[in-house]
Amino acid sequence: MNLPIIIGAQAGREKLLKNRSYTEKEYPPSLLAGLQKTFGEPLTPEQAVARIIADIRTRSDVAVRDWTRTFDRVELANIRVTQDEIDAAYAETPIAVREAMELAAARIRAFHEKHKPKSWLEWNGEGALGQRIIPLARVGIYVPGGVAPLPSSLLMSAIPALVAGVREVAVATPPKIAPVILAAAKVAGVSRVYSMGGAQAIAAFAFGTESVAGVDKILGAGGLFTTLAKRQVFGAVGIDGLYGPTETMLIADDSANPAWVASDLLAQAEHDILASSILVTTSPSLANQVIAEIEKQLGSLARRDIIEKSLAGQGAIIVVENLDEAMALGNAFAPEHMCLLIRDAWNWVGKVENAGGVFVGEWTNEALGDYVIGPSHVMPTAGTARFSSPLNVNDFVKITSVFSVSAREANELGERAAILAETEGLTGHASAIRKRVAGGE
Repeated sequence: MNLPIIIGAQAGREKLLKNRSYTEKEYPPSLLAGLQKTFGEPLTPEQAVARIIADIRTRSDVAVRDWTRTFDRVELANIRVTQDEIDAAYAETPIAVREAMELAAARIRAFHEKHKPKSWLEWNGEGALGQRIIPLARVGIYVPGGVAPLPSSLLMSAIPALVAGVREVAVATPPKIAPVILAAAKVAGVSRVYSMGGAQAIAAFAFGTESVAGVDKILGAGGLFTTLAKRQVFGAVGIDGLYGPTETMLIADDSANPAWVASDLLAQAEHDILASSILVTTSPSLANQVIAEIEKQLGSLARRDIIEKSLAGQGAIIVVENLDEAMALGNAFAPEHMCLLIRDAWNWVGKVENAGGVFVGEWTNEALGDYVIGPSHVMPTAGTARFSSPLNVNDFVKITSVFSVSAREANELGERAAILAETEGLTGHASAIRKRVAGGE
């Protein structure tokens, strides 16, 4: 196993911040060669996605089926999954798994209920100002297929939408859908499930087809083609964000349990060969103990090959002088998950400026948060935690401002407003305002 130990905050910074943007990375030659074979000419992933989107807009369901055949090697009889199929999948899911999903769903729902935004209207005796909070009518949730089913991602994305009051919550997931995904759809209470993945699913959600109802917003993480498609359809529909491979940064001192630290790094690395598992520590001794623990634990894990590639490619242990340096490095990296495995962890929470989620204390491991703690595990990646938030109820509503002024207020405010309008050269605005001012013509 090749997990580097880097000494010093500056060297660690250079390692972590190189090629940080997911969508601006250089593409491997194998990917570009595959695209050329598929499309018959050299195309970038962005160009390939644009071709797929245009084809879905032109040929609708036929194009969805064709691209599914091309990329997933599946002949789709029906794009939409029937309710009977969903019910049957739920029935065949083991009771223990159903109960675990019900527990997770209840905790996700309870967390998001606590921060539902509310409409407000304030009267001053004559006029009023306020905001109406209006749920989106229809949203599309993308749930990755990949090498393992992710029912937790469906729950973490769909339940906040339903808490917000969205009337129709649709899910798209690649064909050969695992029954547990359909069982999760039933637990969450989504409106419909579609058997489609990749850029073709995003395009179908954005523009609609004969079988797929167009949506107002598309949410959820996916792979490269899904992410690029979301970026290209933005404007026609809303999106929640552009997600790259998952990432966790552990900040630990010499009080941390090396076996637990190692298990957290391994858990993150098993997601994907592009996942990032980072330990920043003030303890050289802990760094060496963690390496030994990883070697010890690795042999018992089913996805050892993925873990080894992930740790060698994106993993790192960085030894710094003190926790101030560690926190500065964390804020510069802006990780999806920041885990504080340090003494007096709560004293450091206020120093976290950039992170999708902060996991406070050794018992609050990120893997637990992936399933049952409550907040959505769909969080900003690739440094976007500098300006983005985890998926939450606010992603599923829109705000409409409400205005009302009395005749007295219109007269009182009008002349100042007209002056500002004339300053901007908008004489039509000034005229419309002055016609309501007492004595105006």
